[in-house]
Amino acid sequence: MIRISNPTLKSVGIGAIAAAVVNVMTIQGAMAASEPPSVEEMWAIIQTQQGQIQTLMNRLEATDEKVEATEQKVEETDKKVEKTEQKVAETEDKVEAAGEAIEEARTQTAPGGDGWWQHTSLGGYGELHYNGGDAQEIDFHRFVLYVDHEFNDRIRVKSELELEHSISGDGKNGEVELEQAFVEFDVTDNNTARAGLFLLPVGILNETHEPPTFFGVERNPVEKNIIPTTWWEGGASWTARFGSGFSVDLAAHSGLDVPDTGGNAYKIRNGRQKVSQAPAKDLAYTGRVKWTGVPGVEVAVTGQYQGDVTQGDTDVEAVLVEAHADIRRGPFGLRALYARWDLNGSAPKMLGRDEQYGWYVEPSFRFDVPHGEAGVFARYNEYDIEAGGNGESKYQEASFGINYWPHPDVVLKFDYQVQDAPQGESDDDRANLGVGFQF
Repeated sequence: MIRISNPTLKSVGIGAIAAAVVNVMTIQGAMAASEPPSVEEMWAIIQTQQGQIQTLMNRLEATDEKVEATEQKVEETDKKVEKTEQKVAETEDKVEAAGEAIEEARTQTAPGGDGWWQHTSLGGYGELHYNGGDAQEIDFHRFVLYVDHEFNDRIRVKSELELEHSISGDGKNGEVELEQAFVEFDVTDNNTARAGLFLLPVGILNETHEPPTFFGVERNPVEKNIIPTTWWEGGASWTARFGSGFSVDLAAHSGLDVPDTGGNAYKIRNGRQKVSQAPAKDLAYTGRVKWTGVPGVEVAVTGQYQGDVTQGDTDVEAVLVEAHADIRRGPFGLRALYARWDLNGSAPKMLGRDEQYGWYVEPSFRFDVPHGEAGVFARYNEYDIEAGGNGESKYQEASFGINYWPHPDVVLKFDYQVQDAPQGESDDDRANLGVGFQF
């Protein structure tokens, strides 16, 4: 609030009058020092000073009137300011209430309503391969679309739809597959639950297998034939994260249904049901302990148990143990993995498939190049799906090659593989080319 003090202005006017009087007295003193003025001169001086005093008094009265008018305007302005401040406060309250209403409406909006797309994200990946050697073919191996949606800060759904080998249908080479479709709940900051169809927490590639994330055109044969990647099941899981980079995954889910006759009898990869009207007479249970306490380092151990991998046909108990390390420190990288299945039953033992194992080691080195990054790798793979037999059934394969990333999400690949197949099978030495992307 602004206030103008009237007495202060009056004091200014009285000071001016006093100054005029002092001025008169000074003149009179000066005149006294010389010849005294005449009566007429004295009267003229008095008249002059009287006029000056009257002028100052008139100005003072005019100033008082202006001060009073100004004070009145200030008071009116103060009242207007108070009203404006009140209106601003009321407006702020309305804006805040409107924002809360919008947020509530947004979180409660059903799919298809206004605003739902702001919490839905799309992604995907794809890869085209040329395989030489015995294959001599070019194939768009897979194209995948992700669709994720957040219902709120705590609940979300994640899904993944895949087309393999470019085209599917009767008599076609490809398949359309639902690889993920689960609801995820953040129970606490460090505990997450899932229910639906999800990738199992095993190995290096099973959960993360987009083309720019690994070396080589094809996925390594150990994780493909032994784990077997890509492997998904339907059920529920729980993830608990602890301090120092430790986490634990527990899952109960549909299991394998391996054939018990024919050439593929008791082969693990042929037992994947892909949650398609899958017999569930016998569930499977998977647990993993993982440590990522140092940046660029992942060490994990996974175990799985299933009471009968034939779903009641021949009563074959199965146990999987897998361990791996995935390390990248600066330009240097190293992946190493071991996986083993033990099948308890006379039927798989007769075929030597009661023991199935595989391992690989893969050092790599990455470096900057014009317009991107490149990396070279070498990998030794060894696996055996009839390790319990007496014959030589082990596959050995050495691969080396180069990846070029013109963008972190785009990769061009070349590798060459040298294979030593079991006796009776031909070695498949070949060159491979590939292009892949993710978004």
